[in-house]
Order: sequence, then structure tokens, then C-alpha cells
Amino acid sequence: MIYAILLIIFGLLAIPSLIISKKPDAKELYDKVAPYMGWIGVIAILNGLWDLWITIGSLSLLGAGIRGIILFIFILLVALVQLALGFIMAYGLINKYILSKNETAKAKGEATMAKLVPMQGRLGILAIILGIIYLILLIVL
Repeated sequence: MIYAILLIIFGLLAIPSLIISKKPDAKELYDKVAPYMGWIGVIAILNGLWDLWITIGSLSLLGAGIRGIILFIFILLVALVQLALGFIMAYGLINKYILSKNETAKAKGEATMAKLVPMQGRLGILAIILGIIYLILLIVL
């Protein structure tokens, strides 16, 4: 259940402008969380890597009929969304501690970031939707 809640939180943190436009008093909360956004992104990356590992370990689901295929795709989608949001949120830390030491890696990181930032809002909304579905699945199953 904690992973579903974290996924929803990652999604909410990825769409501050949308949340603030609906609830202006949420700006204070976002301002308090902003200094920790990089580390929250690292947590999202680690969760995404863990879910990717689970996905690789769940390849047998592909042979378990349509339910298995849907579950496999769901887990893979959750992993990819967490990795993308985590990279966006943690980019400052990643750039500072890892990419700044290698110009080629820095250029690739900037190119990846340029592709992901325009999708940040949609990824955030998708993370919230996936988190809610995840919670429902945990309750129903």
C-alpha cells in the first residue's frame, strides 16, 4: 500500500502549477517541500528501479493469460512513470554529483531532461491515476 501512496505523492509533486491553480493555499506546502525535491526524486528512481526489477521477475505473467499480461503492463508502466518523474525531480542532484564529471553524460542528461520536462504534467497525472488504481487493486485483491 505504501508504494501506491508514494506513487500518488510523486504525481502530486510533479504537478504543482495545476494543484496551486485549484488550491492557492497549497503553495506554502510546495515551498516547504521544494528543497527536498531532489531527494524525493531519488526515492522515486529507487522505487522505479525496484518495480522494474519486479517486472523482470514477473515475465512469467505474460504466459498467464490476459490478466497476467495486464498486470505485467501495469507494473512496467508504474516503474517507467516513477523513473521518469524521479529523473525530473532529482535532475539537479544527478547533474551535480554524477553528470557534471563527464561532458558526454551531461549532454545526454540534458537531452533526456529536455524530452521529459514537457511531459511532466501528464506523467504526474498518470502517476496519480496509477496510484489510485494500485490502491483499488490492493483493496479488491
